[in-house]
Amino acid sequence: MHRVSSGKTREIVVAVAPVAHVGTFLPTECRNPGSPQEIAAETQRCVAAGAAVVHLHVRNERGEIVSELSWFRETLDRIFDRCDVIVNASTGGKSELSREERCVALEDPRVELASLNMGSTNFGDGVYINTLEDIRYWAGRMQEARVVPELEVFSSAMIWSAAALAEEGILKNPLHYNICLGFPGSTPALATELVHLAALIPADASWGFLHEGMTDLSLVAAALGLGAATLRVCYEDGGYLAPGKPARSNADLVEQLVRLIRAAGCEPAAVEQTRANLNTKRNRGDQKEDNSG
Repeated sequence: MHRVSSGKTREIVVAVAPVAHVGTFLPTECRNPGSPQEIAAETQRCVAAGAAVVHLHVRNERGEIVSELSWFRETLDRIFDRCDVIVNASTGGKSELSREERCVALEDPRVELASLNMGSTNFGDGVYINTLEDIRYWAGRMQEARVVPELEVFSSAMIWSAAALAEEGILKNPLHYNICLGFPGSTPALATELVHLAALIPADASWGFLHEGMTDLSLVAAALGLGAATLRVCYEDGGYLAPGKPARSNADLVEQLVRLIRAAGCEPAAVEQTRANLNTKRNRGDQKEDNSG
């Protein structure tokens, strides 16, 4: 059995981002959840299958990324009516949004984690802009909200940027990185790139992995073997269990990942254990917000 040095069975955090981006190709067998009700039901099924974290953007009824917080609050209301889960809110999304609009989800007190992109990168024919000034702003907002940042890394330079920001005191140790491979124009989803980036993660930090455009779990398995603490599968990243084998739901992907984790002698981390590992605050799912705004 694969064990960590403490003698305990290694526990892996399973994360899910259940909503595919507008315009993302999904197999016809996949039903992309769009409404708050659908997202909540999908999240509940994923938690039952072994997920502990759900990554969400602020989206309207058409699944478009927007800055109107009411949609996000309604989605969280419905999720917490069904299950307990750690909410990881995006501060990414469209570069056309202002930096204030991109982090509006931090205003909901039930958010415990939030993505913090550690630099700019090419995305397709465009540029995904994340300046150091903006990163400092978002990190400050997370500190104010007592939200733990998940540091999104698209290239090796971003690992060094995170270390520099920690030296400034903008980021607080221990750091939690998330290696992101496969975005068009950015670092490709190759095992060699994953090995290189994983080797640069500081020894006192934890890290996770997501594979954009995923069609099988081969690179996810490689990340597991390299020591990833968090692994993500979801419609936002890809809708296939294996080449030519669509996942009929996000829960199918979670179940497949949990089987992989257990085959490696590990276990999926429960929600409360994940909170303890990441030192997040307990969500306040019983404190619903006014959705009229």
